[in-house]
Amino acid sequence: MSPTTTALLLWLFVIFLGTAFGAGVYEHRVVLPRWVETAGDSGGHWNADAARRDDTGRRFWAYVTTVPLTLLTLVNLWAAWQAPAPLRTWWLIAAGVALVERVFTFSYFIPTMVGLMNAADTPASVASAVRWSSFNYLRHVLALTAWLAALRTFALFYQHRPPFGS
Repeated sequence: MSPTTTALLLWLFVIFLGTAFGAGVYEHRVVLPRWVETAGDSGGHWNADAARRDDTGRRFWAYVTTVPLTLLTLVNLWAAWQAPAPLRTWWLIAAGVALVERVFTFSYFIPTMVGLMNAADTPASVASAVRWSSFNYLRHVLALTAWLAALRTFALFYQHRPPFGS
């Protein structure tokens, strides 16, 4: 693979991982509290109307992670296998952790949220939303780990490559 192609894959991977991590934390801290309320004596409430109004899955995540980050993860995993030793380890860690996060997202987060968006405000839906929110911390850790490993790969790549224009 050419150095330019390698650089492009790493640039895109780092940018999309960083965006996914930052947006995930934003959604968790700012948007999610509108969907599920856990404070108070009532035991909590699930607001499916607010989740449907926001519809972050189709309005944002589909364009940032569902399709692009998933494809970038697979392509970067393939590229990492072919990379020289200094890059290979960190790149495989980044792509492997991102792959785990993608599998977790497709197998649990997306189906659960699709179900919740059509759920009534019941104790079961509140419990499901709270569990989804709690598992989301693990997803943030995975995204951050993949992003930091990708940044390390990126740094190693530029340590062994002359700057652009040289």
